[in-house]
Amino acid sequence: MKRDNLYPILLILVIAGYLWIGISFASGQNRPDDAGGLCLVKHITGIPCPSCGSTRSVLALINGNIREAASLNPFGFIIALIMLVTPLWMAYDTLSKRKTLYDFYSRSEIFLRKPFVAVPLVTLIVINWLWNIYKGV
Repeated sequence: MKRDNLYPILLILVIAGYLWIGISFASGQNRPDDAGGLCLVKHITGIPCPSCGSTRSVLALINGNIREAASLNPFGFIIALIMLVTPLWMAYDTLSKRKTLYDFYSRSEIFLRKPFVAVPLVTLIVINWLWNIYKGV
């Protein structure tokens, strides 16, 4: 993917993420007992997906509830970090006329395709998915 394509896509995704968090917060989805959400996988199959609970995890982080965020879904920490860092990084690149985020993305993509990295990551995702099913997220 070229830089000219990556940055607009990331910007749209981050804006959508902030809107989703705002809507979720305003609708009261920040309660740990609110396991509904809008996960299509869960609504169709009755089984939570690996990312079920991520929105509530990010909301718990916003509210300062780190332990609750970790129990809802550890992916929330990654999502929150991406949502915080990406706009700042894109602004830095835009103002400095550099492409450090794009370079990082390119190197990360190559690194994540290596079996010694991909296999453990996929294993962690599957474990998280099984944990979500067990918890009944």
